[in-house]
This record gives sequence, structure tokens and C-alpha cells, in this order.
Amino acid sequence: MKDVLENTMLETTSNTRINTPIDYKLVKQMIEKSKLPCVGKASIREIKALINSIEKSSGTKFIRMEMGVPGLPASEIGTNAEIAALKKGIANTYPDIEGLPELKREISRFIKLFLDIDVAEKSCIPCTGSTSGSFVSFLTLGRINKEKDTILFLDPGFPVHKMQLKVLGINQTNIDVYKYRGEKLMEILESTLKQGNISCLLYSNPNNPSWICFTDKELKIIGTLCKKYDVIPIEDLAYFNMDFRKDYSKPGREPHQPTVAKYCDDYIILVSGSKIFSYAGQRIGCIVVSDSLYNRDYPDLLRFYSSSGFGHTLIYGSAYSVSAGVTHSTQYAFAALIKAVNDGDLDFIKEVKIYGERAKIMKEMFLKNGFRIVYDHDDGEPIADGFYFTVAYDGYSGEDLIEELLYYGISAISLSNTGSLRKEGIRACVSLVADNQLPELDSRLKQFHENHKQ
Repeated sequence: MKDVLENTMLETTSNTRINTPIDYKLVKQMIEKSKLPCVGKASIREIKALINSIEKSSGTKFIRMEMGVPGLPASEIGTNAEIAALKKGIANTYPDIEGLPELKREISRFIKLFLDIDVAEKSCIPCTGSTSGSFVSFLTLGRINKEKDTILFLDPGFPVHKMQLKVLGINQTNIDVYKYRGEKLMEILESTLKQGNISCLLYSNPNNPSWICFTDKELKIIGTLCKKYDVIPIEDLAYFNMDFRKDYSKPGREPHQPTVAKYCDDYIILVSGSKIFSYAGQRIGCIVVSDSLYNRDYPDLLRFYSSSGFGHTLIYGSAYSVSAGVTHSTQYAFAALIKAVNDGDLDFIKEVKIYGERAKIMKEMFLKNGFRIVYDHDDGEPIADGFYFTVAYDGYSGEDLIEELLYYGISAISLSNTGSLRKEGIRACVSLVADNQLPELDSRLKQFHENHKQ
């Protein structure tokens, strides 16, 4: 009987491997050639390189869902402003480390119009993308109090943030909020913060990779506890206003996107031009520091910097050390883009809504072919359709599922790289999936399900 079962399993496995859109032996060979110990644990860039090699060798185009990059053309408002600035001759001049005055002015306006928060122009600092903004923030906040040597992530989250802390040698801990939505968040968060070793915490909203969005109630919990335990929240708004369930597109009008800034005095908000303006290639974003935090004095900063003033140290100590200023011409582009939004001349939400529409279609394809959504609710409300979603297939860990999908010409990343405890899940990004690829995605998922269903 044992031999019969083993032979049946071998036959099933063999049939599964043979009946795949890309030749099994070729994919296996390319995986071995990559020398990755585990494909499912590989970084996003490593996955990208592996898929590039499989595509080149097989001649078969993948459904690319591993990279969170824009799938839309860059706004011409930005490119035209940047070209004009370059033609004026600014390429030979170092940018001011504090940022272009007109850009700082428009960022301050932008935060007021879309979050209903007052922040001084001096507290708005350009950075080379919000990933650089988080690095500069970690570098500074990790040193404000020698007793607070740890940074907290409200996960799942962007894997590079965790890599940054490893590079900086700063301790990190995390809370996967999957089971702790609504009031449940208060107890788990307070039990962590009251230990007294947390300097700051970071979350993204909407979230990369799960696309969950913290509610106003949850942000009030975060802000209130951060204020109580003197912890600085870093609100990563790389996907600013991209919760399409509500219309946040009208400057200066309700509703405004919920923000932790309503519930505490000291905070940092990261804004990126990569997704909302499809301006990822030029690496531009900004660090928005609350006026209260900007003006705070931290004597422990003198262990590493020449000043104990937080705002001065962030700019002239950390940001200066990391980039010595943000590309001059790109600041002109970002200023023009944000000004157009502030003036009501550009509706960036209208431009990026295609991601939500595509996600809805793709999620339906996964669901009808045996997959399930992992992070599926926001405190009882169905999750929004947006830039990312998370799925699982029963019987597979996320890491194993990533490798198995390669034979079907589908790429993603495992949630195990994001601080998630949902080890069965993977993250799918919709941005690079063209509309004309959707029928092929449906076909490949159907084939996968036929080969794997119990």
C-alpha cells in the first residue's frame, strides 16, 4: 500500500511539473544557476534578476508582480519643469541642503490641503525618495535617547526598512497587526511601548505589502500611546490618498486621509513622488517633521552630532551625511507637480485609480482558482482594491508558493520577508500587469489550480 501511495505521489508531481506554461527543467536549471538558497526568501531585486534570466532563456513573458514600481507614464508637468530647470543651467550648482524654497512651500501647502495639518515650511525637507527619508529618520531617531535603542515596526511592512536598521546597527522589533485591529491594537501596542526601549515606530498607510489601511480609531490609539510613552511615529505615506474607498482628491475639502498627526504633537510623515506621480526614476520625496519635534532638544544627540536640536541635526547631520542634498532639477519637478495638485490643476488620484480597478479584476481571478486573500479586512470592513494584495494557496507556505508559481510564469514576493506572521502568504503588485495580460494570468492560474487542487 505504501508503494502504491508513493508511486501515486510521484506520478502526480511529475504530471504537475510537466504540464506548466514554462518548461520545468529550464526553470529548475535557472533556479539552481542563481545559487539562491531559497527563492521564497530572496529579496525583491534577486527575484527580479532570476525572472529576467528565465524570460530570456524561455522566451516566455512573465506576469510580473514582484516589483512595486509605477506602471504609468511619468507626469509631463514634472518632466517639463525638470527640463526647463536644466536648461536654465542649475545642473552645475549644488542644491541647498534644506531644499528648494518653492518646494518646501508647496509641501507645506499640500500637507494642509490634504491632511488638514499645519506644518511650517522649514519642517518640510526633500529627500531622495521616501526610502531615503526613512533611512535619515532612523539614523536620527535611533540616537535621540541612549535608553531607547529599538525601533518598532507595525507589520507587515517594506522589507528594505528592516534592512536599513541592520545596516545602521539599530535594534528592531515588530508587531504583525493581522490579529490586532481596532481596540485590540491598544493592548498589544501599549505592552510593547511601556517597556521604555522604543524610540520610534513606523507603519505605512495604505500598507505595503497588504494594502490594509489603519482607521481613524486605530491612528488615534497609535498617536495617543506614542504621546504617552514619548515615542515618535513615522507615518509612511508612499501611497498617499490611494485608499480609493473614499474620495480624498479634492484639495482643502473633506474628507481628508486619516493621519496620526491629529493625535500627537511629535511625528514624522514620509511622502513620495514615486507612485502618486509615477516619478520613481528620479528618486524624490520629502520628510515632513511636526513643528514640535523639529524644535525639540535632545542632549543625547551630541554623542554623534554637533547639535542637540532635532530639526537641525536631521538636516545638517543625517540628511547631509547621506545625500548632501537632493538632485537639483528633480526638486523643481516635484515642486511643479505638487503645486499643480494644490492649485487643483492635477488630479493625481484620477490617474492612479487604474491600480484599484486592476486589483479588483486580478483578485477575482485568484479567488476563483483556489487562492484566498490573506489580509482581507480593515477592522471589519473589506479591504480596498489598490496597488497590492496578498494571497495564499492551501498546502503551500508563501516561500514554496513563490517558487512553484515560477513554473507558471507568475512572480511575486513572500510575506515572510515583510515581518508578517502569515507565512502562507505572498504579495502581488498590480502595477506592471498590462490589461492585455489579464486573460493570460487567468489561464495560468486556472492551470495552476488544476494541477494542485486536492
